[in-house]
Amino acid sequence: MTYSTAELADSSTPFWFCLKAQPKREHLAASGLRQQLQIACFSPRLRFRKMTSRGAVWFVEAMFPGYLFAEFIYAELRRRVEHAPGIRSIVHFGDYLPIVDLPAIERLREAGGDDEIVTLAPEIRIGEPVKIAEGPFQGIEALVTNLLPAKERVRVLFKFLGRPLEADFPLRNVLSTPTGRV
Repeated sequence: MTYSTAELADSSTPFWFCLKAQPKREHLAASGLRQQLQIACFSPRLRFRKMTSRGAVWFVEAMFPGYLFAEFIYAELRRRVEHAPGIRSIVHFGDYLPIVDLPAIERLREAGGDDEIVTLAPEIRIGEPVKIAEGPFQGIEALVTNLLPAKERVRVLFKFLGRPLEADFPLRNVLSTPTGRV
């Protein structure tokens, strides 16, 4: 739903707005708005594992890079919000501002919890391609042949020295391959 700036200027109802923030500083801008203006803010982040030259590393990034959400009365706090540290602007389309529905914010908050972080840990299944993330076989692509949940291990099949080899690895040492190829 969108409202014109004139409609919002006459309203005393707080709405959830989408704010454009400085890149990589969304959570800092949200924290500043909470502390300085005592308004409700939400800056969801994603936590995920990614393969690097050092092996699998956990990363935390903004779920919506460059954006965050804040609830405030437009007529009272617009100028202070727009000029708060880390905020570039309130998202608008010409003279109209989109309003974020409360149920959408609640669903995102539920997924992220109190720390506003959603952890992406893809479930590994039998027959799924994976990449070895740590150890002497780091970087080798393999196929999951068996799950050993009691030991938190996975058995994979991969080619080594020209022949197929099956080995067990700790679950934390394998990553799902997004491309789906082995």
